[in-house]
Amino acid sequence: MNLLAIESATNLVGAAVLADGGSATVRSHQGGRMHAELLAPAIEEVCALSGLTMADMGGIAVDIGPGLFTGLRVGVSTAKALAQGLGIGVVAVSSLDILAAGAWAEAGPHGARTVVVVVDGRRGEVFTARYRFDGAVSDGATPGPDPVIDPAPARQSPSELVTPEDLTRALVDLDLEPGERLLIVGDGAVRYLHLLAAVPGGDLDLAERVSSPSPLTLARLARRRLEAGAQPAPPADVVPDYRRPADVRINWEQRIVDPGARPRR
Repeated sequence: MNLLAIESATNLVGAAVLADGGSATVRSHQGGRMHAELLAPAIEEVCALSGLTMADMGGIAVDIGPGLFTGLRVGVSTAKALAQGLGIGVVAVSSLDILAAGAWAEAGPHGARTVVVVVDGRRGEVFTARYRFDGAVSDGATPGPDPVIDPAPARQSPSELVTPEDLTRALVDLDLEPGERLLIVGDGAVRYLHLLAAVPGGDLDLAERVSSPSPLTLARLARRRLEAGAQPAPPADVVPDYRRPADVRINWEQRIVDPGARPRR
């Protein structure tokens, strides 16, 4: 099955195609606030370079967050619209899982077993989760030529929205084994490097390299889940993980006019 992956949860905007024969094509850009302007061209590029059209796609994967409100809105709505038009399902994947899978692939089986993902949530907060990859090699989960495993079973903590100061204190208080390292990645780790550098055993060497979820990692993770029996969701059932109710409402509460207020002149 040919699979299109759409990534726009953070500042990175991109797309990837995994062809049925195993070849991969990826394009990504640093989006800033231009998610809507950059996503469609990225999708067109990967389709053209892969020699495939949207009609050839058997599935669509999308990063549903948590992440930036605008990026998630653009990416998820695009994935749903394309899937609806093609009559196919959507594989929804968490940005935290994508980053954890990318960190494990970059570090390799001999890297740090514990991965802490930190996504910049703006407003002085971060989205975070911790993964423990013990047994990932010995239990047969090694990916062979595909350097991505599914980190969901390895998640040690629920995804949370916290301040970087609270996250740092929580990591400092972890009961680590002697010599154990914490591999810390994500754009939140980059932004708050000055705080997280104080974490005993903290390893921030890959923070810059694995700062945003990769479209190709998303595609490979989605395919791995499909091969394991996961079922794509109907497009209408896919919902972004905005996490903050205020973001979802887009501050409409602040625009409500008081019926008793005198009109402005």
